[in-house]
Amino acid sequence: MSHPIHDSRYSWLRLLITLAIATVANVGMWAVIVVMPAVEAEFGAGRAEASMPYTLAMIGFALGNMWLGQLVDRLGVTSALIGAAVLSALSYVLATLAPNIMLLSAAHLLLGLGTSIGFGPLIADISHWFVKRRGIAVALVASGNYLSGAIWPTMLSGILARDGWQQVYLTLAVLTLVVVIPLSLLLRRRVPVEAHSTAAASAQINARSVGVSPRALQYILGLAGIGCCVAMSMPQVHIVSYCVGLGYGPAVGAEMLSLMLLGGVVSRIISGLLADRLGGVVTLLIGSLLQCIALFLFLPYNGMVSLYAISLLFGLAQGGIVPSYALIVREYMPPQEAGARVGFVMMMTILGMALGGWMSGWIYDLTGNYQLAFVNGILWNGLNIAIVLMLLRRSRPGRERVMA
Repeated sequence: MSHPIHDSRYSWLRLLITLAIATVANVGMWAVIVVMPAVEAEFGAGRAEASMPYTLAMIGFALGNMWLGQLVDRLGVTSALIGAAVLSALSYVLATLAPNIMLLSAAHLLLGLGTSIGFGPLIADISHWFVKRRGIAVALVASGNYLSGAIWPTMLSGILARDGWQQVYLTLAVLTLVVVIPLSLLLRRRVPVEAHSTAAASAQINARSVGVSPRALQYILGLAGIGCCVAMSMPQVHIVSYCVGLGYGPAVGAEMLSLMLLGGVVSRIISGLLADRLGGVVTLLIGSLLQCIALFLFLPYNGMVSLYAISLLFGLAQGGIVPSYALIVREYMPPQEAGARVGFVMMMTILGMALGGWMSGWIYDLTGNYQLAFVNGILWNGLNIAIVLMLLRRSRPGRERVMA
């Protein structure tokens, strides 16, 4: 069941514009990872303390996914994008003026809030414009997050080495304003009411078939999201610092992060195509199992060549996990609540990233290495796999998913 607006030429044009916005809007969550060693040195901080700006950014990112998702449901995506772009630019400037880690972390809380517009809210918005190709559409918009992390850290590394992390942030403030605001004006068109009606009917059928209420499913997915993203954060957040500790330097770590995220882009596209055939739950299980295998590989290998290879494999393994949560929400929950529901589940995955980023730094400070941090990630990943298997068992056999 679909409306003529679904999967239309306009839908694909809107997808391209949305992806361009996401690639710029998401850079705030990756810039802090690249500058973390410089911040640690400038403020004489420990590894856990230096991780706090990232953790606060991710908390703001998490809350913003829920709050801005609700705003998109009410006012449309353009108004939310303009406000978030202004907030992000202001936050970058405030961060450069911070005299200590505490105020720097507070600025990153606001930065995370503004940056969040580029993830869950954009995913929720684009999901309304597709039915047959919703999986690949959601995956491509979610890939904007990884494209941002793959492109900008390497491009900004020269400014970081030459002029310092403050200049990096000032550059990003200008970039956000001049790209996001003009492009957001091209997304003012809204989904017709009748298109929501057909999607709502399909979602209701799916909700009955799985035997779990939308509210219960939302909370179950949120818990699973915390588990998978605590695991995911260990390599993504600490790969630069890990390489510095091994003597390879921050530039090598930034390259590994870019490679990891490029692998994630490929993984998200493949997972999107797969989800259009198998649905979100099965795709989520496949990604979770592959991520667990990739995490195990970090334990015995820490040579430079090995880490390049494992970083790529990790990206290829886990890229499709988070978009799968959004697809499950859209398949089983009312479309009028898509921004809020997707935002909540995205918030929980990001809180998992924030918790995992801090937890890994804390374990490093206690033990002097990252081995137990990787083990911690594997255990949390196991929680995620157990929840997804439980959802599959609760699904009633012989009933097919309906595309909503």
